[in-house]
Amino acid sequence: MMYVALLYETVEGFIERRAPFRAEHLALVERWHREGRLLLAGAFDPADGALLVFRVEDPAEVEEFVRSDPYVRQGLIPSYRVRKWNVVVGGDRA
Repeated sequence: MMYVALLYETVEGFIERRAPFRAEHLALVERWHREGRLLLAGAFDPADGALLVFRVEDPAEVEEFVRSDPYVRQGLIPSYRVRKWNVVVGGDRA
């Protein structure tokens, strides 16, 4: 298992524009959290981006999450980065 950080960049007016897709996005996030693959998730303040922290077997799983995220599909996330994260302090070191 490894930690993987997903960094989203959001569009201008993200908070207002996400409203029609928020319930579907939160259902996706909650399902991945229940499954133990998504540990933390949230938008930055101001909401010009977001950070999601995963614990998965392969970074390809995070790409699967991105492809299914309504925020991405609806163009609210113009760019993102998936990065393996070497945890030094806290959590279960991978």
